[in-house]
Amino acid sequence: MAESWATPGVDLHLEPTGPGVRRGLTDALREAVRTGRLTPGARLPSSRSLAVDLGIARNTVADAYADLVAEGWLTARQGSGTRVADRAVAAPPAGPAHPRRELRRPLHDLRPGTPDLASFPRAEWLRAARRALTAAPNHALGYGDPRGRPELRAALAGYLARVRGVRTDPEHVLVCSGFAHGLRILGEVLRRRGATTVAVESYGLDVHWDLLARAGLRTRPMPFDGLGTVTGDPGDVGAVLLTPSHQFPMGVPLRPDRRAAVTDWARRTGGLILEDDYDGEFRYDRQPIGALQGLDPDHVVYLGTASKSLAPGLRLAWMALPPSLAAEAAEAKGATETCGVLDQLTLAEFLASGAYDRHVRSARLRYRRRRDALVEALATRAPDVRATGIAAGLHAVLRLPAGTEATVVQAAAWQGLALYGLARFRHERATATALDALVVGYGTPPDHAWTAALDALCRVLP
Repeated sequence: MAESWATPGVDLHLEPTGPGVRRGLTDALREAVRTGRLTPGARLPSSRSLAVDLGIARNTVADAYADLVAEGWLTARQGSGTRVADRAVAAPPAGPAHPRRELRRPLHDLRPGTPDLASFPRAEWLRAARRALTAAPNHALGYGDPRGRPELRAALAGYLARVRGVRTDPEHVLVCSGFAHGLRILGEVLRRRGATTVAVESYGLDVHWDLLARAGLRTRPMPFDGLGTVTGDPGDVGAVLLTPSHQFPMGVPLRPDRRAAVTDWARRTGGLILEDDYDGEFRYDRQPIGALQGLDPDHVVYLGTASKSLAPGLRLAWMALPPSLAAEAAEAKGATETCGVLDQLTLAEFLASGAYDRHVRSARLRYRRRRDALVEALATRAPDVRATGIAAGLHAVLRLPAGTEATVVQAAAWQGLALYGLARFRHERATATALDALVVGYGTPPDHAWTAALDALCRVLP
């Protein structure tokens, strides 16, 4: 509804908006006063006149006037009519000369790093939250231990030992707000210990390298060959950051001899291995590979997260720390950097009740079906494109003909398909031969959108 109405001294375009006529009229009049379109002292038309002009009930206009009088925007006196109150109105802030265009969401999103958020177990999580909150002592709602709630640390220690072969106890588990938070804590610890450089994989996430750089640490990429990361002797570094169970993004596990080599280096030099086990629960065609931490708990920091198994929005992750490092990490985290207590208690209950295991088993089956559909579609519709790194995880690497990666990514963008090329994940100082490939996250779309996303992918492949 949009009308212009006029009274002596007033000529105003009015556009009531909102879910109801009364509320829409009230909001429109308030905004007209706030922005100065109705000046202090200006007389408004009678409720009868405005109702006729706008084609609405007189009582609706009267009620809107009454609301604004009560709020102090208007005044109403017998014989004087309804006027704009004589009050100072702050001018609205000036908008940018060139308003930023809102970024359009892609029609299909196959970027890696996010699970199917539509499959989050809302009902089970809510039941666990109710049980946890009912059982929680009052003091649990205070600031508490910076390492995290003891219930969650105990549940995590038991779960990680059973499922990932991690050797730790609750005293050496530290809860943090996501992997990046944990890496910031470790970066500070490393700097305090005098470290200047961290060895990283040739392919990985620049956000992690940037976090280390902000902590004052240089990153040095390790060699990468057809069998994965070449650990060997990382050289004069304070720590090594690895994704040994499922290298991100290439998808290969770290070979046994290279696992042994890097742990030998850590024992010999006193260096640390930072193990990013970002998707350790999702294995399809092979037995799970135990955490590297199990080989040497005194020199490996194990980092896990709920971001892939549940949802990144929970902001829950954990570290299993060497005993010699636990106190330093807790101090670096600080007493004020606690994670949400209610979510910690809920996750503890979720783990202890078996709901987490049931959810992971269900998610593993769902993602395996998607992985199989991807492989089948490639064989039928793009036989020259080979998928690798598909025995585990939530993404696949699609090898492309040389020189085609940028073209395919651009063609996908034109069709509303969000994709990442492998070049995005290559360290700027990596020496390995560059490959043309796509990193396709098949966990991201909801179930109902997976088929359409897969069709869109196949249309842009060479």
